[in-house]
Amino acid sequence: MQKLVVKRAILNPYRIKESVVVAKIMVFQHVPYEPLGTLDPLLRAQKHRIRYVNFGRNPKAQPDISGYEALIILGGPMNIGQESDYPHLETEKSVIKEAIKLNIPILGICLGAQLIASALGAPVYPATVNEIGWCQLNATKAGQTNPVVNLFTESQKIFQWHGYTFDLPQGAELLVTGEEVTNQAFRYGSNVYGFQFHLEANLPLIQRWLQLPQHQDELAKVTSGDTKETIWAETLYQIDKSLKTSKKVFGSFLSLLPEVNETYRFSHRQFPNEQ
Repeated sequence: MQKLVVKRAILNPYRIKESVVVAKIMVFQHVPYEPLGTLDPLLRAQKHRIRYVNFGRNPKAQPDISGYEALIILGGPMNIGQESDYPHLETEKSVIKEAIKLNIPILGICLGAQLIASALGAPVYPATVNEIGWCQLNATKAGQTNPVVNLFTESQKIFQWHGYTFDLPQGAELLVTGEEVTNQAFRYGSNVYGFQFHLEANLPLIQRWLQLPQHQDELAKVTSGDTKETIWAETLYQIDKSLKTSKKVFGSFLSLLPEVNETYRFSHRQFPNEQ
């Protein structure tokens, strides 16, 4: 997309700039119960154009990232190592590699972070524990000064739902660590972010996850001793702080998107003639 050009506008003292950032964002979704969550109203408020690639509905999709200004990869129940059952995982990794070459901002959440790590050559494997519920996370020194994650408090409980983890990709910077699972957030280059945790989870989404029939076996195996009831009680206590952090962190990530369109209004319709 090209910027709107107004002839001689730079010489017009009556021109008033009204900057409108509108970017095309590709979103990889794997299951209907893992949506954008708190990211959705932020994207819509900034009037970004969202194109979903729903691999649950169309596992043979072959998306083309060229022409897009950002890529967001959401979570899902499948794991790295299950590519034979879910061939789209290889497709996603190929698109991630292409997006990195094009220097497009990328955000991966849970499975999305693992896909980024795998695309960068890092191993992804079962964690020593399944983290489900609210886990204490800590920003590293790099995280405390990172322009996106520095809005994350130095130590804070964030909602989790995962059983796999990843090694830090070569050249990546660790931003957030956990007490049970070390690698929780990283940055690669200047604009590629992987979050193992679910900062996008709001109250209705967490409530839905706790009630899903396909999640009940996982909940029964939580090693922390938490139950569905205790996780929900903790959710009611933690959610307000989490939502505030989510808005700040995701807002900072979205600020990485390029300014694609600018519109202008004028106080009158008189323009100097072209010389």
